[in-house]
Amino acid sequence: MRARVRSVWLAVLAAALGAGCAPLRQCAYESGRDGWQQPERVVEALAIEPGLVVADLGSGSGYFTSRLARAVGPEGRVYATDIDADINELLRERLAEEGVENVEIVLARPDDPLLPDGEIDLVFSSDTYHHMQDRPAYFRRLRADLAPDGRVAILEFDGSRGWFVRLFEHYTEKDQLVREMAEAGYRVEREHDFLDRQAFVVFAPE
Repeated sequence: MRARVRSVWLAVLAAALGAGCAPLRQCAYESGRDGWQQPERVVEALAIEPGLVVADLGSGSGYFTSRLARAVGPEGRVYATDIDADINELLRERLAEEGVENVEIVLARPDDPLLPDGEIDLVFSSDTYHHMQDRPAYFRRLRADLAPDGRVAILEFDGSRGWFVRLFEHYTEKDQLVREMAEAGYRVEREHDFLDRQAFVVFAPE
């Protein structure tokens, strides 16, 4: 019964958020999010210095992109990467309205964010990890994009709260996240525990 209910909801969601419906997806991604996501505190915890190069991996409609752009300042740069061309156009419009000029939008591939090799000081990914296929291989390849002392910060639903993420399996348990990143060649540099439904882990290459 549960599997049948889940399949029905998935079909409804796919119809509502199908190709070409970027504004609907923006609403789905951002509605009520500030309260539990604590975006300002997240960015502060990343300790981003002005002038750094940051990649927003799976940037979506740009919920974190503008905040990251402010953190790196006019001398820094943010690469906003997503595989959805429609949502990228929505982000382009949003950044233009906000007057943000230090963001480069990248139409990525499912297996490659298409970032410049050796330039990224911080890869940041929020609510995207569970969508990726063969994640150890993906992040193993991504190591080539990191600058010396580059880091990878991942926010991921851990399944502890939220009927939506459990019903649609939009989560990864923290132990699995850490294990897969270790398989990709990363060690845990720091963990943050102020989010009540997400793992927030910063990794560095071994």
